[in-house]
Amino acid sequence: MTEFTMPSLGADMDEGMLQEWLVHPGDQVHKGDPVAVVETAKSTIEVECFETGTIGKLLVEPGTTVPVGTALALIEPAAERPRKAERHRKREKPRLPEKAETKRPARQAPHPAPVPARPEPAAEPEPSVVHERGHIEAGPLLRHLAEHSGIELETVKGTGLGGRVTRTDVEQAAAAARPSRVRATPLARRLAAELNVDLTAVTGTGKGGAVRATDVRQASSGPAATATPAPHHTASVHPSEDRSDTMRQAIAGLMARANRDIPHYYLSTTVDMATAMDWLHEHNRRAAVGERLLPAALLLKAAALAAREVPELNGFWTDGRFEAGDGVHLGTAVSLRGGGLVAPALRDADALPLPQLMTSLKDLVARARTGRLRGSDVSGSTITVTNLGEQGVEAVFGVIYPPQVALVGFGRVVERPCAVDGLLGVRPVVTATLSADHRATDGAVGARYLTVVDRLLHTPEQL
Repeated sequence: MTEFTMPSLGADMDEGMLQEWLVHPGDQVHKGDPVAVVETAKSTIEVECFETGTIGKLLVEPGTTVPVGTALALIEPAAERPRKAERHRKREKPRLPEKAETKRPARQAPHPAPVPARPEPAAEPEPSVVHERGHIEAGPLLRHLAEHSGIELETVKGTGLGGRVTRTDVEQAAAAARPSRVRATPLARRLAAELNVDLTAVTGTGKGGAVRATDVRQASSGPAATATPAPHHTASVHPSEDRSDTMRQAIAGLMARANRDIPHYYLSTTVDMATAMDWLHEHNRRAAVGERLLPAALLLKAAALAAREVPELNGFWTDGRFEAGDGVHLGTAVSLRGGGLVAPALRDADALPLPQLMTSLKDLVARARTGRLRGSDVSGSTITVTNLGEQGVEAVFGVIYPPQVALVGFGRVVERPCAVDGLLGVRPVVTATLSADHRATDGAVGARYLTVVDRLLHTPEQL
């Protein structure tokens, strides 16, 4: 068995709330499958499994906040399945020849002799539960009942023959656990604690009967409520405001640390976008509606290709030295409707064709704003881009997201008078900026990066 642990979903994450399990004990999972939903200070994220195997025991209940690195579940790797199946086949043989029975203990000295066809209770090492490396001898109907009741068979004391778990044992365990196992959202639990509301007495209206914040508030004001009077400011807090405050605190802490620990230097340049915009208009005129591009696609692709060409800015500062990224995974700053921001990654952005990059960007933004990001979306970014052009900003100098060493900023494409080949004209331009870590690079490297961005945007057909 290996441990599935609470992952680190960002440099600012120290702990997370396990909101929901998406799997059950005994489920087969593959590497990359979402297995749990975790709530961080910034967003709600689906966390993927890191290997292929079978879910063993779930160690943490939904609604529990645990530090990064805490074991959440046990997973039996796929490689162990054949060996275990072979052990079961050997154990289940009804009768063995006398010769085989005398030789087998010699080959497996640490283990007892094979179980006879009709085992006696005294031969069981643990009379309360029948185990085989975490395996409980129970039929599928009994397992279904335990799963439906939210009971782990490993924790149930069996009263049947040989310590086997019976239906009555599971039903009694479920009845005993029911008062303490209340499904509730994290906000509902916080409100219940503030308002002194007993969650076991609240009827949940959420998914699967989960208690929501509105249920707690309604219970606190109802005739059967057990709540004590709450301060006026507590009762008036809106869930979105509470969420926004928590996110702002997380962002503030990370940015304060970044400004304190990272010696930033800043560069900017003005890029002539006339050729790029002409190419974009022509492409969109010929393309289907679903394949049309926004200027942001050109800017992001140029930033990714430049990071590949200037790898000194594509990676991390860890343990006092620079570590290059394993690819160009472009963190894309996304502002959320309720306030705050996240920076999910466009993985291998330098290799994505422009239409695919545009599609991936739309998908990433939509999932970020609806709370459907996955763990792989918010980890592993090697360089981040922030584009505030749609907000009307002409230039942005951002703060580096540690442990990265650079952040690229783009403003709005605007028309400005400028001289080209000795002639004065009005052309579309964009201001590109770079915030970089002086421990990893210096201004010469940063200037080279912006020069590459400028060159790439002058040849959009090569993006």
